Amino acid sequence: MKNLSRVLLVACTVAAPMLYSATAAAQFAKPEDAIDYRQSALTIMGTHFGRIGAIVKGERPFDAATVQADAALVASMSKLPWAAFGPGTQGGKARPEVWSDNAKFVQASQRLDGDVAKLQTAAQSGDIAQIRTAFGAVGASCKNCHDSFRAR
Repeated sequence: MKNLSRVLLVACTVAAPMLYSATAAAQFAKPEDAIDYRQSALTIMGTHFGRIGAIVKGERPFDAATVQADAALVASMSKLPWAAFGPGTQGGKARPEVWSDNAKFVQASQRLDGDVAKLQTAAQSGDIAQIRTAFGAVGASCKNCHDSFRAR
């Protein structure tokens, strides 16, 4: 019985990445599907980032729990759109440079990941000054990417 369990564990460990890759590839059967997916993820991320912005700017009262929840959603959503920028998914508001200068695009997405992680840490601290600083860094990352890779 132990040997069977080990065999099944190894089989699942080997098969899972292959199934995931097949699922990810099938997820975007048409370029429009990828475009819709990435735009949706970025829209949701932007909405929750904007909620933090309203607090940072003093337009809404500071509520640490709200900032923490919004920062967690921004962090989750910020991981999603990148898979939808694969080969053959050109279009939408993305400039051709996303694909022609992909190394720079990947670097910009990694910068965002780091800045969003700092925002989430700042949100957990409950310190509005730290949140404000981290918010500014994320905003700068977004602007950098939009200036370089988003069509107006």
